[in-house]
Amino acid sequence: MARLSLQDIASKTGGKILQGDPTSLFDTFNFDSRQSKNGELFFALKGERDGHDFVSHACQMGAAGAVVSQGMSSPREDFALIQVRNTLDAIQDLARNVVSGFNVKVVGITGSIGKTTTKVFLSSLLSAKYKVLQSEKNYNNHIGFPLSLLNLTEAHEVAVLEMAMSAPGEILALTRIAKPDFAVITNIKPVHIEFFDSVEDIALAKKEILDGMNNQGTIVVNGDDPLVKRISSDWKGEKISFGFKPACDIQAQNVHDADREGIKFDLSYDGKNQPLNLRVFYKSYLLNFLAAVGIASALSLSLKDISSKINELKPLVMRGQLFSLKNNMLLMDDSYNSNPHALESALRDLSTMPCKRRVAVLGDMLELGKDTVEYHRNAGRTAHETGWDVLITVGPESRHMAEGAMQAELPADHIRSFQDSDEAAQELMGILEEGDLVLVKGSRGIKMETIVETIKKKGS
Repeated sequence: MARLSLQDIASKTGGKILQGDPTSLFDTFNFDSRQSKNGELFFALKGERDGHDFVSHACQMGAAGAVVSQGMSSPREDFALIQVRNTLDAIQDLARNVVSGFNVKVVGITGSIGKTTTKVFLSSLLSAKYKVLQSEKNYNNHIGFPLSLLNLTEAHEVAVLEMAMSAPGEILALTRIAKPDFAVITNIKPVHIEFFDSVEDIALAKKEILDGMNNQGTIVVNGDDPLVKRISSDWKGEKISFGFKPACDIQAQNVHDADREGIKFDLSYDGKNQPLNLRVFYKSYLLNFLAAVGIASALSLSLKDISSKINELKPLVMRGQLFSLKNNMLLMDDSYNSNPHALESALRDLSTMPCKRRVAVLGDMLELGKDTVEYHRNAGRTAHETGWDVLITVGPESRHMAEGAMQAELPADHIRSFQDSDEAAQELMGILEEGDLVLVKGSRGIKMETIVETIKKKGS
C-alpha cells in the first residue's frame, strides 16, 4: 500500500494540516466509518450522508486521522486532520499522484456486463508472471476506483481496474485518475438504460475509456458485439478482438454445452489450439475468459502460462455458482444482479443442463426505463421457449414475466408470483421437487440471496 506522510498527503491534495504530526505515516485509507481500521486515514465524503458526521465514529473504530472539507473539532488530541476544499476531489487527487509515482501498467475494464469476472480472471492469469493489484470488490466508480489505487506498492507491476458508469463523462473522469495502458470492452447492452436515451448512447459512454487512455496502448474488444466494433473501429493502436466468430484474434471453438463440470472448448490463441475446461456454466463467462486472454497475450503470457491457471478460474460468489443439494437438486445462485441480456443468456445456457425439471426463480430487473414492462414480458416468453418448466416471479415488475410466459403458453399452474423475496422463500420449498434445477436471479434491490439461503439451508 502507498505509505505517505501527513505532509505528503496534504501536499498532494492541496490541503492544510489542522492537527497532527506532519511526519506521521498512513498506508490505509477509507471512506466508510463502519469499516475503519487501526491507523487509517478517513475521508469524510459528502453524498446521501455526510461523512463529517462519522469522523468521531471512524476515530472510535481506530482511524488515526481524517480528511475533511470544513472546520471541526477533533475527536482526540492525537487525531490528525487535513482540511481540503472538496474531499472527493482530494481522494482522487491523492490516487492520481500515487499512480504517477509508480512504474505500473494500468488495465482498465469496462462494458455493460462481465467487468468483475473479467477482472478476477485476468488478475489470476497475470499472476503467473506479474505482481498484480486488482480493484477491490466492485469498487469501480468515482469513489471506489481511487480508493483501490491507494493500495498500490512499488512491488506491483500491473493494476487491473474496473471502470463503471451510470452517466456520460464518468469513465473519462476515471481515466484522468489513472490513464489505462490497456483497455477491455466486454460488451454493450441495455444496462442502466434508464439513464440513457438509447443503447447507442451507452456505447458512446463506454468509448470514453478509449478516449482517455494512452494512445499508444492496446485495446481488447468483443469482436462479436456490433456496437463494440463500431466504437473501436478508428483505434490507431494495437487492437485484439475476442469472441466465437472466426474473424476474432482470440477464439473459443468447438464449445460444448455446460455440464456439472463446466464448459469444454478449444482455445485458439497465438496460432495454436488448446482443449480446455472452464469451470463456469454460462457462455458469457467464456467470453470474459477470452477477454482476459487477450490482455494476457498483450502482456506476453504464453499458452502454457494461461493453461496453468485455468483450474483457478470459477464463478464469483452469487454470480453463477452451482450447488448440488440433497434429493439430486441443483441450485444456480445468480442472485447478485440481473438485466435482460444476462437473464436471457442464463436461461438459454442452462437449458441443456441434465435435470428432472427446470425451475426459474426470477426477480425484478431494475433501471430499465420506459421499456421495463416489455423487457420483463420478453423474459417470461424466453423462459418458456427455452424449456423452463416452472416460473416463479418475485417483485412487482416480474409479474410481467408471468404475463409473457402465459402468452407463450406456459400453463398457468406452472407459474407462481410473489411480492418479495421473503414471501417467495417461505413458499418455495413446497414447490420444488427432487431432481430440479433451480435458477435464482434478480437485481440487487430484490434481495434474491434470501431465497438462495433458504434453499441451501433446507436442501443441505
